[in-house]
Amino acid sequence: MSDNFFTLMIIPRRKSSVTKISLSGKLIYGLIAGSILAVLLTLYIIYDYAGITRDRMELSRLRQQTAQQTKEMNELAIKIDQFADRMEEIKQFDKKLRILATEQIGQDAKTPLGIGGSNNDQMRLRQLIEEDREKLVSGMHENIDRLNAEADEREMSFNELLRFLREQKSLLAATPSLWPVHGWVTSEFGMRRNPFGSGGEFHKGIDIASRAGKEIIAPADGFVLEAAYRTDDGNVVKIEHGYGISTSYAHLSKAAVKDGVQVRKGDVIGYVGDTGRSTGAHLHYSVFVNNVPVNPRKYLK
Repeated sequence: MSDNFFTLMIIPRRKSSVTKISLSGKLIYGLIAGSILAVLLTLYIIYDYAGITRDRMELSRLRQQTAQQTKEMNELAIKIDQFADRMEEIKQFDKKLRILATEQIGQDAKTPLGIGGSNNDQMRLRQLIEEDREKLVSGMHENIDRLNAEADEREMSFNELLRFLREQKSLLAATPSLWPVHGWVTSEFGMRRNPFGSGGEFHKGIDIASRAGKEIIAPADGFVLEAAYRTDDGNVVKIEHGYGISTSYAHLSKAAVKDGVQVRKGDVIGYVGDTGRSTGAHLHYSVFVNNVPVNPRKYLK
């Protein structure tokens, strides 16, 4: 047989004739090549099908992710819009606080300037949810930037207002608004007849007659500048309250404080007496602003 042919011999187990099959070389090579091609084609089809299945799964996942992101983006847009409304409420609250502060301290007092503005031109994100996604994202960025800037302004405004209110609280605590002792005023502030001689004199405070030994209280917070005895004033206590305000208490039977101690509004600082240049038990009460005597009734409630 020629070299271009191949013989396939089939030999059974039992005794029988041997079957011979002769195949040409071209056919054998064709079958081998066809088999390889079939295997490769089958592998390619399997790989391509697997790729299509994988792509479909990825596409489905991306669609779900996109839907979830769209939902979250819409919810975030609504929250940003709600936060913008809250910032507007805070702005109005800031304005009300400043109005109340002005009413409390009087129209002629110095109040901190507020920070305000109209909110009518702000972008409403709810209106963009059903529109183009790029416009929604752009609107969200614009609103976030605006809200951040506005939050900084609110923080500055509230800090300014807080400093102002603290100063007012300190000033209020330093203002001698309480009567240092209960009694009746026997001599007012200003010019009066000299009780110890002829002519007149300028009375630098008010005289409050009261029972000897009655407690005298500090009408405001401060520090004791002096607790001493003077020939004319007798036992005297002087308190520095800050903001240029000081008070003096004369003719005490005795002082209840010492130099340099801190006192709070309502603390006992001494007792009514008749020491020094006096005609009876009473308290000589004086208020000084920058060392200038002023009428104490201006501060008394």
